[in-house]
Amino acid sequence: MAKNRGIVLTRLQSVARLTRTVSARRLLEQGLYAGQDKIILALAQENGQTPGALAQKLGVRPPTITKTINRLTAQGFLEKQSSDLDARRTHIFLTPMGEEAIRKIENSLRKIEDQALEGVDKKDLKTLKRLLEQITQNLSAHNTSQPEEETAEDQTEPEETGV
Repeated sequence: MAKNRGIVLTRLQSVARLTRTVSARRLLEQGLYAGQDKIILALAQENGQTPGALAQKLGVRPPTITKTINRLTAQGFLEKQSSDLDARRTHIFLTPMGEEAIRKIENSLRKIEDQALEGVDKKDLKTLKRLLEQITQNLSAHNTSQPEEETAEDQTEPEETGV
């Protein structure tokens, strides 16, 4: 029994790493670095958020989000606008190019998921979803330590930290 200890977590980590690798490759084809998609998708849900709100929502530090926002702005995906109520506050909005990126990102995610789940029947998929949710709840409920800092794998922009 001791030989199998940790095999499930090892496999989960391996699948997560491989998923990030495949996703990063597809995003790069669209001119995006891994992590940048998270900001675009967060703005797709609620456009015009502040950098602080985005950082909190995505669980990263404000300097990290600022660097990524600046890069996405330079690439033409985002634009910054001063708040009407407080000129010291900046709100981040998707540009038309950023809005087009949403569809490309979502399409890539669908293709990756289809590839990953090829050959998995609906009953097993339902079980997998339930098990992953249970694992998430178990780990979340027992995570009473300080918030985890981003790892090198989470900071996927080359030469610069990303989201």
